[in-house]
Amino acid sequence: MDTAGVEAVWRIESARIVAALTRFTGDFGLAEDAAQEAVAEALVSWPLASPANPAGWLMATARRRAVDAIRRRTTLQDRYALLAADLAAGSAVDEEVDPDRIDDDVLALMFISCHPVLSPEVRVALTLRVVGGLSSAEIARAFLVPVSTVQARITRGKKTIAAAGVPFELPAAGERRERLGAVLSVLYVIFTEGATATSGNRLLRPEVAYEAIRLARTLAALQPDEPEVHGLLALFELTAARFPARTAPDGSPILLEDQDRRRWDVAAIRRGSAALARASTRGLGPYGLQAAIAAAHASAPSVEATDWDRIVLLYEALGRVAPSPVVELNRAVAVAMASGPAQALAIVDELIAADRLAGSHLVPTVRGELLARLGRRPEARAELELAARLCPNQRERSVLLRKAATLT
Repeated sequence: MDTAGVEAVWRIESARIVAALTRFTGDFGLAEDAAQEAVAEALVSWPLASPANPAGWLMATARRRAVDAIRRRTTLQDRYALLAADLAAGSAVDEEVDPDRIDDDVLALMFISCHPVLSPEVRVALTLRVVGGLSSAEIARAFLVPVSTVQARITRGKKTIAAAGVPFELPAAGERRERLGAVLSVLYVIFTEGATATSGNRLLRPEVAYEAIRLARTLAALQPDEPEVHGLLALFELTAARFPARTAPDGSPILLEDQDRRRWDVAAIRRGSAALARASTRGLGPYGLQAAIAAAHASAPSVEATDWDRIVLLYEALGRVAPSPVVELNRAVAVAMASGPAQALAIVDELIAADRLAGSHLVPTVRGELLARLGRRPEARAELELAARLCPNQRERSVLLRKAATLT
């Protein structure tokens, strides 16, 4: 088996392996380190002789590495004896007999990776590392930070969890519901970075977005009765459905009105719609409402034929349950399409007067578009040029400058 094969097995099995090791050792950091050592050994040995049960091989090897580490800790001899006996009994390999098993261990791992004691950036790094199976280099590429920064975040996260004495267990039902929001927000951050990169020379990082979708599917399987989990998955699927049409072959952005909707992923739209239906059973929360907005776009044959009045209502509902200046700005865009740019400009100017989203390129971008539609071309050009100066993404910046250049 080549390197790509090892990486594929690891990506699929990593969460289960780290979760099982954490449960047996009671040490999250040790479990993750032992699992990484097993992968390193697989990269050397599998190209020479592929194991019949790759997942079981990784589990057994990681368990041995954990036992070796515990053996070196003189204060944990009792636990070592327990683990050594368990390993000798051969349960390490048997535990992975069912490749389709998804149990509460993985869910517990998600809650640990997104624990409130961790900072948001550490939660993202740990989730991608221990639940998603991404390497430090892959995470660094995804978020355009040095590998050393990612490694430091992961190390800091493991130390923080150990110092806080976070147990490897699912929170009680009530607490789990409260902390589920943190898990969903981490997945949302990961997907958002993939759907529109905050900086760099790529508009999309689809591999990052698809990793968030994979994790959201896992979470939906583990928490089938949580509507917002399905709402988040629906939002991801419906948004990602437009990826094939969002960029030209050279990577330059294609605006919504110019996209070839025949290139939208029909299967993803179907999956997203099914997830949205499950989310709707008990009323839509913030993610479900965003998914409903994405569904309105996905079902429209063109920008002109989009049900903008419905989208305005959905943004109003979203603003009530999860108010934010970004929601208001998006509502302004929808209002412009439904009722004209003048009414929308008033909403944007209210945001500016309240000093909300200060320093963001989004406000001058929308304001410039609205002024252009109102025929106020010099003002529109100034706004778009300001937006370009503030925009950290090179692809988006080029679009803004091209639009500004047309407003001479």
